[in-house]
Amino acid sequence: MSVMLQAFYWDCPAKEKQDHNWWNFVAEHIPELAKSGFDAVWLPPISKAAETRSMGYDPYDYFDLGDLDQKGGAKTWYGNRAELEALIKKAHDNRMGCYADMVISHNSGGDEEETNPLDGKKRWTKFNPKSGRFPRDWNCFHPSRYEVALEGELFAGFPHLCHRNPLVYTSIMEYAQLIIEELGFDGFRFDFAKGYGAWILGTIAKYRYVKDGKEFTPFVVGEYWEDGESIEQWLTKVNSFSDNQVAAFDFPLRYQLKDLCDTFHYDLRNLTRAGAIVTDRPRKAVTFVDNHDMGDNTIVNDKMLAYSYILVHEGYPSVFWYDYYNNSLARAGTPNGIDALIAAHHSHAGGDSQILHVDPDLYIMQRCGFRDDNVQKAGLIYVLNNLGDKWSGATVKTKWKNQEFIPVAWDGHDTTIPNERTTNAEGCSEFPAPPRGYVVYAPV
Repeated sequence: MSVMLQAFYWDCPAKEKQDHNWWNFVAEHIPELAKSGFDAVWLPPISKAAETRSMGYDPYDYFDLGDLDQKGGAKTWYGNRAELEALIKKAHDNRMGCYADMVISHNSGGDEEETNPLDGKKRWTKFNPKSGRFPRDWNCFHPSRYEVALEGELFAGFPHLCHRNPLVYTSIMEYAQLIIEELGFDGFRFDFAKGYGAWILGTIAKYRYVKDGKEFTPFVVGEYWEDGESIEQWLTKVNSFSDNQVAAFDFPLRYQLKDLCDTFHYDLRNLTRAGAIVTDRPRKAVTFVDNHDMGDNTIVNDKMLAYSYILVHEGYPSVFWYDYYNNSLARAGTPNGIDALIAAHHSHAGGDSQILHVDPDLYIMQRCGFRDDNVQKAGLIYVLNNLGDKWSGATVKTKWKNQEFIPVAWDGHDTTIPNERTTNAEGCSEFPAPPRGYVVYAPV
């Protein structure tokens, strides 16, 4: 029922000519994003990294948010603390939340190289941050006297924090409290969740934060970049440590969507099979099409097919800034872009998902809708056509009898306005979609 925006992409400050000004740049877009229906923005790492022109995934001083002259300058590549706080306030003023990117596995930019006495290896593990908070030495990293064996996986050869060390544990918890209680963030996105024990993420998630004088439960999602079975096992484990249920990015679905868009004659029946998190645990799935890490694996063709899928199905969809702005897929004021799908998501995409028809080239699904005291979702019919040369549809039996439907969002290789449809007394009608396209039909 909500839609987030990943409000950055790789090297975005340089590519947008916004060096050390990204927080202000995003803030300028908040009113239009709120108007388009986004409920939250996911922001990149906020702390001083190994250098000031860094995306932040190599943290050095967790408590320097861009105000101390170290690692090449004062500001982070995105700005300083005051500008970040102004962005968060502007988001809240526009009824949008903000999610912080948490990099709690690996560090970089150490000030001195040390020999770890447990294995005799040299590493850059001496950290003397100017904030004066969370100074580190070899015993704060693996191998440590507190835990010799690494709980997760190494990343890029960086030293990995040992969260069993009381200094590390305490400092990371203080950092999480800073993010929620002082800065006013509304949730966390955990980077490289394979790099540490599930218990520390669960502990951060379940902490009883106090925000604006009241207990506050943050939204929490982990990046566990694996196959569906591995993500399922991780979700079970991490949520055994927390009352605040943690979600996961749906990587299996994302790769299915890439095949849908970029593979010739992709079989749409694959979309119905188990393995995707949105299929097996829809309430724990954060669905997405592309993100900052995809590099050469980004979706190239007909990307709106993928966005149409995540914005009408269950899960919490995440839209990528680069697609929305740089690839011009927002298409505000038209029925053919992300904005129209967000509107359909908010007004109609509720209730159970039921597949009405699927074959290698045609997929038809209904969201049944629901109503409670606060929210009403009317439901919808979604048609996805994989044929590249003609309109295609099928007669299906819906839950609605003698009901008129209008197209509210569509796109494809033919953008002709789809005709309205009306079901008969048995709830049946034909619902078509354009070549390599989709239509969202809504009851009226």
